[in-house]
Amino acid sequence: MKRTHLPLNALRVYDAAARHLSFTRAADELAVTPAAVGQQIRALEDHLGVVLFRRTSKGLELTPEGEAGLDALREGFLRFEESVAAMQAGQSSDRYTIAAPREFYAEWLSPRLAEFQAGTPGVVYTILADEGADFTEANLDLAIRLVDGPGELEGTQLAEARRVTVEAPKARDSWIDWPGAALPEGVRPCIKAGSAGQALASALAGMGRTVLPLPLVAGAIERGQLTALDEPVESRRAYWLVAPVPQWRSKKVKALVQYLTQ
Repeated sequence: MKRTHLPLNALRVYDAAARHLSFTRAADELAVTPAAVGQQIRALEDHLGVVLFRRTSKGLELTPEGEAGLDALREGFLRFEESVAAMQAGQSSDRYTIAAPREFYAEWLSPRLAEFQAGTPGVVYTILADEGADFTEANLDLAIRLVDGPGELEGTQLAEARRVTVEAPKARDSWIDWPGAALPEGVRPCIKAGSAGQALASALAGMGRTVLPLPLVAGAIERGQLTALDEPVESRRAYWLVAPVPQWRSKKVKALVQYLTQ
């Protein structure tokens, strides 16, 4: 069934004017001018083909036609408010679905998420290892990706864009490559890993040295599991927290983003 176009703004003005029986007080409530209220009421009367108010010596009065629709209108506005509240409740629900690289989750995200979790008891977290997962198909709230920017998504950089050459104690005198490693020219790697995580695991096992994002290996360097062979340098890619605009604007995502970036 085709729905009738409703002049919702004018109806909201009509409701306020009917409650106050004053265009001036309705204007104060709505933060507009009395002239704007009068214009909206006249437009609504033209749209409906009825007179809603009449001016008398005692002030503004509702006509019978004006009174006839008020109860249903106010019930409708109440339903609108309930609908909005339901949508907001869904966005601030007790579930997060986050896609993140396994190794970055282990080294960087999990301790911070644990701190956030301590302040949000009862929240359930679903962590996917495929950071490239489709937001719609996986019903994602957020994803963390090693990229040079958010692209068409909304996003914020989580950690500094720097990389460093590392190796484990007593590592083999060889190199580990992976997409994005940016190894020195002329180097012939003994291992070609498929991701930063695989390269990290190979380096920790002593299979050679490699170049990895600093946020990914900072903890292992502090623990003595890896040694930095040079000073960190600027990198084109960084770990970004990203989401489509609707998810990014949701209340629960804003809360987590603010916590992770504070």
